This record gives sequence, structure tokens and C-alpha cells, in this order.
Amino acid sequence: MEKEQHEQYEYARRRIKQKKGLYFHFVLLLIGSLFLFVLHNFFGIENKSDWHLWLITLWFFIFILHFIKVYITDRFMNKNWEREQIDRLIALQQKRLTQLENKVTEDVSK
Repeated sequence: MEKEQHEQYEYARRRIKQKKGLYFHFVLLLIGSLFLFVLHNFFGIENKSDWHLWLITLWFFIFILHFIKVYITDRFMNKNWEREQIDRLIALQQKRLTQLENKVTEDVSK
């Protein structure tokens, strides 16, 4: 029972750490985007291209990947999912072994 509670606690702690990192990444994205915009438009770094928009877009794309990892991938493909998949594969192997054993015993008895 205590091991199970410890696992739940560790899972909750890890999820909170992931979400905290995502929120920090979001705030950093906002501040960094504002900084790049100000740098480009008000400090005379003129260069006929919109390099700051490309950089912000790339950073936003990386943030979206981070979001997907935290809220989609890790939420559904966590340790419980891994255990279920392992248990399913073990059960499938046991079923195949049982079928092979039955076939062997049938062949031997003939």
C-alpha cells in the first residue's frame, strides 16, 4: 500500500514539475518575443527581413511541441500505460505458449 502511495506521489511530483517547466517556457517565450520585437523595431536593427518573426515562430513551434509532450504524450503514455502494454504482451505470449504446448501434446499423443 505504501509503495503505491509513494508511486502516486512521485507521479504527481513529476507532472507538477513538467507543468511548471511548461509555464516557465511560456513566460520565457512571451518575454523573449517582446524583447525581439522591441530590439528589431526600436533599436534600429533594420534589415529588410523579418528575422525576429522567424525566430519567434520557431520558438512558438518548439513551445507547441513541449505542450504536446506534457499534456498529450506524457499524460496518456505514462507508466500505467507502459504497464498495461507489457501485461498485454505477456498475456499474448502466454496464450501462444499454451497453444504451442497443446499442439505438442496433441502431436505426441497421436
